[in-house]
Amino acid sequence: MSDIHIDDFYKDAARVLTQLYGSFPRKSILYVEDIAGPDTPDEFGLHSERHQACFSTMIWLAEANYLSYGETIRQEALDQTCLSHKGFTLLSTRSTFVADPLTGETAAAALPDSVKAIEQTNVSQLRQALKSRSSARIRQCMHQLLLQARHYA
Repeated sequence: MSDIHIDDFYKDAARVLTQLYGSFPRKSILYVEDIAGPDTPDEFGLHSERHQACFSTMIWLAEANYLSYGETIRQEALDQTCLSHKGFTLLSTRSTFVADPLTGETAAAALPDSVKAIEQTNVSQLRQALKSRSSARIRQCMHQLLLQARHYA
């Protein structure tokens, strides 16, 4: 059995990274609700644990040098957010996780080389994992991505 908070971390991190890649190199506001979904603070104005965990994931990604930001907007967003050199390089690099989870074979084997080059990047693999909505696939893809990131320190 998987730890749900770790699955949420991987899913949030994957969404943050793919969203920032889609707007790179422009700086943007990264809202927690765009990543984790809507949240209704309680009567004291405190956000749910899920919202706080997503915000913490965003901060962790910054502290681990995958992204940079100017300032926080309460616990609701990061302002002036952009992928760091490490984050961009990692996402645009060829993935070490390019296997079809059902067959174990390379999913892009029959594609032309130019398409394969794009389909085999880390960002493409993350997008496919998110599209699958499979926690196990997202976890596996993000875990491989973080392992590969050791080379971009």
